[in-house]
Amino acid sequence: MATYILKRFVMMLVTIFIIATLTFFLMHAVPGSPLESDRNTNETVQANLERFYKLDQPMHIQYLSYMKSVATFDFGPSIKDPNRTVNELLARGFPISFELGIITIIVAVISGILLGTFAALRHNKMIDYIAMTIAVIGISIPNFVLATVLIQQLAVNVNLFPPATWKSPMHMVLPVFALATGPMAIIARLTRSSMLEVLTQDYIKMARAKGINPMRIVLRHALRNALMPVVTIMGTLLAGILTGTFVIEKIFAIPGMGKYFVDSINNRDYPVIMGTTVFYSAFLIFMLFLVDIVYGILDPRIKLHKKEGDV
Repeated sequence: MATYILKRFVMMLVTIFIIATLTFFLMHAVPGSPLESDRNTNETVQANLERFYKLDQPMHIQYLSYMKSVATFDFGPSIKDPNRTVNELLARGFPISFELGIITIIVAVISGILLGTFAALRHNKMIDYIAMTIAVIGISIPNFVLATVLIQQLAVNVNLFPPATWKSPMHMVLPVFALATGPMAIIARLTRSSMLEVLTQDYIKMARAKGINPMRIVLRHALRNALMPVVTIMGTLLAGILTGTFVIEKIFAIPGMGKYFVDSINNRDYPVIMGTTVFYSAFLIFMLFLVDIVYGILDPRIKLHKKEGDV
């Protein structure tokens, strides 16, 4: 296990290095300078700003300076808001984005597993049809389209929920629902198909023949094995949810990282763009690493296969 963790850790560092390098060169491949929008500044001030942000130096010097900032996790001040550093923006916006993402993941996983389990236990019955219809609708509608519909219908027309910001549990309902619908639908369909397959296994039939409580069979024996495919795609779903918050945050005016990231792209704020990209990449890679560990805990056969391979 220690060797596995060490290898994954090295792979994480290499992946972050590649992402940071690609982000740097892609940003500098865009024609122009992030200071060009400041038309009111004279040439002397413009030159001083370029010197301050090291934009006047050769590309390789900028790259080495940038990689040093990545290694020390100090991305310097924002170009468009020099009174704030990128680290301060991350510290201010990430907790809100993280809260939105975690709540969304919890809602999507719980509702998706429940919906898929009930559909499998009531196969080819009304509950199954209703659950799969909800799942198809959830997969078909993009979250940004659903978000605008929810705002129009439930916030503007009915005035049931507030349309924007992030101040109370009522403000969380619409963005969480818009963001969780797609992953919930995927989890529900995957849980249903996996549960239908598990329920036909011999050990489930044996448990029923022994007279074990049906609820115990589902929760203790069937559901654990049925969740393995769900755990497998959790890494992809986590990435989709946490990065999808950028669009939802912008629509609902949530003061998270999405606001700073989108604004930094419009303003070509190099430090914010690169700092946010590296930070989120590192965070998502770490979450994928945790998913792999959980997968190994839930499926002991992985450890057995590892031992057999060593022999």
